[in-house]
Order: sequence, then C-alpha cells, then structure tokens
Amino acid sequence: MSRDYEQYPDDDNGNVLWQMHEDGDDLTEAHEIEYSIAFTSEEKADQCAIYLLKEEQKISLFEDEDTNEWVITIYVYMEPEYADIVDLEEWFSKIAVQFEGEYDGWGCMAYIYDDEDFDPEEELNSQ
Repeated sequence: MSRDYEQYPDDDNGNVLWQMHEDGDDLTEAHEIEYSIAFTSEEKADQCAIYLLKEEQKISLFEDEDTNEWVITIYVYMEPEYADIVDLEEWFSKIAVQFEGEYDGWGCMAYIYDDEDFDPEEELNSQ
C-alpha cells in the first residue's frame, strides 16, 4: 500500500502514524496517547499540573532521576489522527512555555492483533 501524504504527512508525526499503520495498528480505534512536558523547576511543574487538572486533563507528575527534570505526562484517550495530534501538541507547547517548561513529544501503545478473531475480553475471562 502506498502512503497517503494527506493522512500521513512527511514529518515526525506523520511518520510515526504511518509506521503504526504499517505495523498493523488500527488507527480508527481510540488509543491512550501520552503527551509530555518537562520542567527544571518542581514549583513550575506543580503550577502547570494544577492548571492542567483544572482543564480536566488526566496527568501524572514525576521526577526523572536521570535528568533531574520534573515530567508531566498528559493522558488523552483519542483516535490517533494527525490533525488532532498536531492541535494538542500546539496547545501543550503553549502551556509548557507559559510555565517555563518544554514540550517533549507524544507516544502511545500500539494495538496490534494477529488473529482477526481475537477478543481481548474473551482472552481475559478465560484465564
């Protein structure tokens, strides 16, 4: 199958989505996508976390022991569509700047099933 550059533009986000598609991930299904913002200041990370909670975002906050940065992860349950990802990246980038942090990208778990008849609920219930 040839790549549809309108659906999967030739940039980092388009490349990741295209690779997910090529790997067999069903991009019409909602995924929990994780967006990250990094801070050098715990105080600024706390302020941003409170702001995001008031915006009704699901988040986690932790200190990365390797970098001594404070990292907020924002969990958004959505279909991984290019335009929506770009819009959220822009919003989270603005928020990061507002609180003196740095937007650090997104990622998600791939949902790939080799067997078309595989039912994860049935699998969980059978164990």
